[in-house]
Amino acid sequence: MIIPAIDILNNKIVRLYQGNYDLVKYYSEDIYNLIEKYVFYGAKVIHIVDLNSAGDKTYQRSTIFNDIIFNFKNIVQIAGGITSEKDIDYFLSNGAKRVVLGTIVMNNIRQVKKWIQYYGNEYIVVALDVHVISENINIVFTNGWKNNTHIKLEDVLYELYESNIKYVLSTDISKDGTLNGPNFLLYKNLVQKFPGICFQASGGIHKLHDIVKLKKIGVSDVILGKSLLEKKFTVLEAMQCWRNGLFPV
Repeated sequence: MIIPAIDILNNKIVRLYQGNYDLVKYYSEDIYNLIEKYVFYGAKVIHIVDLNSAGDKTYQRSTIFNDIIFNFKNIVQIAGGITSEKDIDYFLSNGAKRVVLGTIVMNNIRQVKKWIQYYGNEYIVVALDVHVISENINIVFTNGWKNNTHIKLEDVLYELYESNIKYVLSTDISKDGTLNGPNFLLYKNLVQKFPGICFQASGGIHKLHDIVKLKKIGVSDVILGKSLLEKKFTVLEAMQCWRNGLFPV
């Protein structure tokens, strides 16, 4: 599935470069109009990120996210600063399709495993962002990619596998926001090691050929952010590419 992504900072659409808040680019598109466009062209899920809450846990979440999930029910995969049962209850009960758990996974994996069991694996996405040290060493970073956990991605996945996790969003931090191409080897290894997990690929995708290759590797979803905002291709072209398994000549 193609999942368009919209990152929101200070109620504006933005993209960060490798997660760096000092390297932010603002876009002029209206948030609601962009969501409507993506839905019109066939998006079944849209990844919405609250960057203010992701970067500052004391930040009072903007009401814009309440409006988004209310107006686009059962479409939004909401991410950014979700760390409690109260957060999960609120978003799911008000229309979010899924909630994305990031830093809390590494801070309290036992609790996250309980949430997967309680809410159901259809509603929880685990986001694990990594610095790739070598082909077999992928280290998880948290807190907006500032903290090195010194824990291997695969070790976390083996533990979550026991809890029947379904959706995992993994990003090679060095690729995010670069438009330099995704880390194909990372996703190939993950799909082979964890065939029961639906992996969402994110970061660096900049041409339709990337989508074809990721689909052939076996990822379940491709998240597209900057490539759509920078008009490298249209969301319709991406949808057709995913559906047909080839890209237009």
